[in-house]
Amino acid sequence: MKNDQQTQINENGEQMDESTKATFGGGCFWCLEAVFQQVTGVIKVVSGYAGGASPNPSYEAVCSGLTGHAEVVQIEYDPGQTDFRTLLDWFWRCHDPTTLNRQGADVGTQYRSVIFCHDEEQLEHARTAKQDLESSGMFRDPVVTEISMIPEFYPAEDYHQNYYQENSGAGYCQFVIRPKMQKLGFE
Repeated sequence: MKNDQQTQINENGEQMDESTKATFGGGCFWCLEAVFQQVTGVIKVVSGYAGGASPNPSYEAVCSGLTGHAEVVQIEYDPGQTDFRTLLDWFWRCHDPTTLNRQGADVGTQYRSVIFCHDEEQLEHARTAKQDLESSGMFRDPVVTEISMIPEFYPAEDYHQNYYQENSGAGYCQFVIRPKMQKLGFE
């Protein structure tokens, strides 16, 4: 399997530590994006779509539920500052992994809980973390999170990127994202 590690070059043209990627879906990508942008070691978060059958899906097509894509965030992170297991911990904390194809009022397969792994090591960690979560007794209902290797990832339209930062006064941000950020200690 390929490993999505990349060498980063800073503004002075100097090589930085390698980074790697993680891709998660757990409801609306705006919520996940807002959370992961606050996590130490995260370099970049891109909202997008993965796990469907059609190439280059649009937001409208994904919302129809007919493409099979999930709304996801692809996270680029510095493994010198954080690791996949820590990102998994945040993933479990920022959504309900026991609700099938929904998070709160967002309902449909595009809102499913999913971990798309970039290499075999991530796949192993994700499966172990899910088993540990199920046996912890933290949730009364079974964990329904899907785990698989990353298929093609498609970045969402520009107006979906940095949504909370750019639209913090919008209703969805005020009533859904902000309370989640407060609960997690980011605001």
